[in-house]
Amino acid sequence: MTTTLNNDTQRAVLIRAYGGAAAAEIADIARPTAGQGQVLVRVRAAGVNGIDWKIREGFVRDAFPLQLPAVLGIELAGVVEALGPDASRFRVGDRVMGPLGGLGAYAEFVAVDEAKLVRTPQGLDDVHAAAIPVASVAAWQSLHHAGPIAAGQRILIHGAAGGLGGYAVQYAKQAGAEVFATASTAHLDYVRSLGADHVIDYRTERFESVARDIDLVLDYVGGEVLDRSWQVLKKDGAIVGTSSPDILARTPSGRRGLWFMNKPDTALLERLAAEIAQGTLISKLDEVVGFGDIPAAIERNRTDPRIGKVVADFSR
Repeated sequence: MTTTLNNDTQRAVLIRAYGGAAAAEIADIARPTAGQGQVLVRVRAAGVNGIDWKIREGFVRDAFPLQLPAVLGIELAGVVEALGPDASRFRVGDRVMGPLGGLGAYAEFVAVDEAKLVRTPQGLDDVHAAAIPVASVAAWQSLHHAGPIAAGQRILIHGAAGGLGGYAVQYAKQAGAEVFATASTAHLDYVRSLGADHVIDYRTERFESVARDIDLVLDYVGGEVLDRSWQVLKKDGAIVGTSSPDILARTPSGRRGLWFMNKPDTALLERLAAEIAQGTLISKLDEVVGFGDIPAAIERNRTDPRIGKVVADFSR
């Protein structure tokens, strides 16, 4: 795919109303300009995330109220095309990556607050860089959301092969935790390779029969998995959920359930991106799609288990 030659418009993936797979569409919209403290980024790649289909279907409309139509996409990698007033962190031509802290990454050009971006390490191409900003930081923050992690803690990670889960397994293991992890049959070896001590095939085995006396559950799956997880938790343990906005209402009396929402942290992102570029932290790509395939990739994110992240390469 080549960037449109019209300087006034650009292609984007947006929703005009909440709905199913067909609600996400490719359309021409106005090309933005960089405002105060912003840079205009020519997007080269963008990460596909579970929040895309949840927003599309209206599942999180209370947590993320939108004015429709709205361009989807929450993380990107690209090149600085222009500087807005008082923008000084970057120069035109710099390669950058980061989360938007909102929506709009599925567009050829995006105006972004420069404070949300970091320089892309030399060892990372744009496609790999676009897979990192949200999942790597969110996994770290969600792991520590309930309090500090101590060596010897027993941590259960649901959805351990996904974008968040793969990082969380590595972080928990680095902290000295005993890691229990659920994944589908095809992804068990991958999760083991990340360092998980006990890998549970959720298709053939109930995690309740393996995981007990758990200090912390990271629930990246939601649904009935959340409700089943209370029985494996220590009395003073906690469940941190990223997929169930109603977790507080579903937390039994006397138990600790916490809803987690990611917050951009450029210093943390810079450190994690450097570790990935150096090869000390694994970042797994499951699939790379073209710009025109983004709506279908959003739907596959909803329906298909996967290893790691899906990224849209805007050059395709």
